Amino acid sequence: MASIRDVAKLAQVAPSTVSLVINNKGYVSENARKKVLDAIEKLNYVPNELARNLFRNSTNIIGIIVPDVAHPFFGAFISALEIALYKYNYKIMVCSTVERKNAEHEIVDMLQRQMIDGIIMGCHSLEVELYDNVNKPIVAFDRIINNRIPLIHSDHKQGGKLAAQTLIKAGCRHPLQITGIKNASMSAYSHHVAFKEELAKNGIEVINYEMKWNQFSMKYFKQVAVDVFEKYPEIDGIYGSDMVVCACLGEAHKRKLNIPENIKFIAYDGTFITESGFYNITSIVQHIDLLAAETAKMIVSLIKGKKVVKDKILPVVLRKGDTC
Repeated sequence: MASIRDVAKLAQVAPSTVSLVINNKGYVSENARKKVLDAIEKLNYVPNELARNLFRNSTNIIGIIVPDVAHPFFGAFISALEIALYKYNYKIMVCSTVERKNAEHEIVDMLQRQMIDGIIMGCHSLEVELYDNVNKPIVAFDRIINNRIPLIHSDHKQGGKLAAQTLIKAGCRHPLQITGIKNASMSAYSHHVAFKEELAKNGIEVINYEMKWNQFSMKYFKQVAVDVFEKYPEIDGIYGSDMVVCACLGEAHKRKLNIPENIKFIAYDGTFITESGFYNITSIVQHIDLLAAETAKMIVSLIKGKKVVKDKILPVVLRKGDTC
């Protein structure tokens, strides 16, 4: 492979002049610029990106930590983030923590060793103390880490309230909500709290079904659905995340329950799977594209040393469907 010195020799200029042309910085005469560009074309010279990044103390790579890339919400979020960050000339490195104990440690270590420029942390971490001594650009997505690291999330309290009000208006009197294990670091859990509180204000008690920690497979959600209907045959409404609500909807259909007459469903997230089946599921929708755009803007601002809002909250909306 041709080197920058080979280009300089052919163009009869100094290596520093070639560097200025490649990086489009500083003054270079048009005659010298043309010689350099002609030499680059003749030698098929490709700049060494790694060397340039080391010189600039930057990699233009951002690490994304999520629980599971196969999950519809996180898959869509990563896709939207990649597009949003590309506009800032950044690439992404995705890390899925499901069934990988040291994955989070590895990404944080890469940040400390300047192998990546920043981290967007969106996993269900139980090790938030891992970030206590990291003074590098980090944005927490839906996860409260500490009071130094900025947080971005949807208005989950409003989402839970909207879901409860929708079920009440639909005449639901025996609702059940399916949650993950309660964790103080997860801002998203607040929609379950708001859901329960809004129903209580209207004299309705909600049954709370708690799933196992960090489980994201449809096989597990189908097991949950069977267990829910076996244990609580009296329920007339179910609220939970997209995948588990889809599983419960399928189980209700197997049991020949009329929807929404016998039982109503509201999903939280509103990803594509809620509109991919026989029923369009009534959903509380998080604006994934907007979340990704604002998250990208926030992490790039931190990398550039700019101040950002410590707690960025974005709106959710109710999307009416066939199930409530």
